Order: sequence, then structure tokens, then C-alpha cells
Amino acid sequence: MDAAAAYNPRTVEEVFRDFKGRRAGMIKALTSDVEEFYQQCDPEKENLCLYGFPSEQWEVNLPAEEVPPELPEPALGINFARDGMQEKDWLSLVAVHSDAWLLSVAFYFGARFGFDKADRKRLFNMINDLPTIFEIVTGTAKKQQVKEKSSVSNHSSNKSKSNPKRGSESQPKYTKVMQAKDEDEEGLEEEDDEEHGDTLCGACGENYAADEFWICCDACEKWFHGKCVKMTPARAEHIKHYKCPSCSSNKRARP
Repeated sequence: MDAAAAYNPRTVEEVFRDFKGRRAGMIKALTSDVEEFYQQCDPEKENLCLYGFPSEQWEVNLPAEEVPPELPEPALGINFARDGMQEKDWLSLVAVHSDAWLLSVAFYFGARFGFDKADRKRLFNMINDLPTIFEIVTGTAKKQQVKEKSSVSNHSSNKSKSNPKRGSESQPKYTKVMQAKDEDEEGLEEEDDEEHGDTLCGACGENYAADEFWICCDACEKWFHGKCVKMTPARAEHIKHYKCPSCSSNKRARP
């Protein structure tokens, strides 16, 4: 927890970068690293908190001992409810409290370093442009995923095998590889960018980028950066039905 207090951003842009880093770490804990997060939240342990750090890392640990703490503290005792409800409901509840903590930390910095009304408004607007952790964990930020997945499948079936940004008809429908665009197909690239510009990664929450490999979970129909779920195009070619780390963890028997 010392790492959380070691960095004191002083401008709106610095606070926003701090916010994004902590947010990315907590999203990892609740999505791609959910197995490890689940195990660390043992109900037999004392009050535990989920911390996100500017370095995009996360940690489950005891709360700070000093009062008042250097930074606002996350919700206490997130581990106690782990086995008392469905896992998805528990993760959603932790996500809500994580969103509240991120806002409290951001506006704590704003108060500490004297942000005026205009700076606070600008900071909130920058934060509000990102989907919440809750929206990412529950999938409510991706209501268009089914439509977009179908569109990508239709486009893929009509694309040339010789084009590196196009997949063959035999390519799994849930994968797409968008690489450097050809000059003679700039129009199609712009169409793809417009179509997928609002697509968000289910792990990190960042927008679609045309030069990145993405994969869609056949269970929850969320899209993910390949790097966020440790998946490569080569591996995806041999998978008939892909399940993301969160959906795979749901196979675990619940009490």
C-alpha cells in the first residue's frame, strides 16, 4: 500500500493518468486475473481491501493502520461476502465499490492541490468518458457486441486472403486481426474504424484500435485485446469456442 501513497499528481492530466492506472489494475483483478483475485479473498482472513496502483497493478491487502490514512481507503471486508452470493454478483459489488474508491482518490487529489471549479469539472468529464469498472465487469458497456460480432463475421467472409488485415473464411468468427491498412482500401479501413470505434476491451476497458488483435468470448460475447487475455492470433486459429478468464472461472462449483 506504500506504492499507492508514493505518487502525488498535481495537475488534472496527472490525476487522470493516476486514475486510469489504478482503474486498469482493478479491472485486471476483476477480469483477466479473477482466479487469483478470488483465491486471495479468503473469507477466513481479516478485513481485506482491493487496491489499484498507478502502475496498473492491483493488490488485496489489509487497510491502512493510521487514521486518517494518506489516501481514502477502499471498501473494507470485500472477502467476507465472497462465498455468500453468486460469484458474478460478488464481483459486481466489488466493482461498484472500486468505482467509488477511484472517484474519491481522484477528487482527494483535486482538493489537496486546490483544483478550482473548472478543473474539477474537466477532471470529472475526462473520467466520465471512460466506462465504469462495474459496466466492464457486468458487460453493460458493450450492448452492441452481438451486432458488431455479426458484422465482423460478415466482413471477414468477404475479405481477401492476401491482405494481412483480412482473415480467410475459415478464420474463427470471434477473432479479428487489424494491421497496417493498404492504400487502395483506405475507405474500408475507415468504415471498420467507425463501426468498431465504440468497442471496449472487457479486461482493460480501452477502445478498439485498428492495429491490435482482438478476440470475442463465445460465452459472454465480450471483446478483449489479445494481450489482455494472453491470447495470440496463432492460438486463436485452433480454438473452436473461446471463453474468457472470467467465464472459465464460472465453471468452478459454487457453495
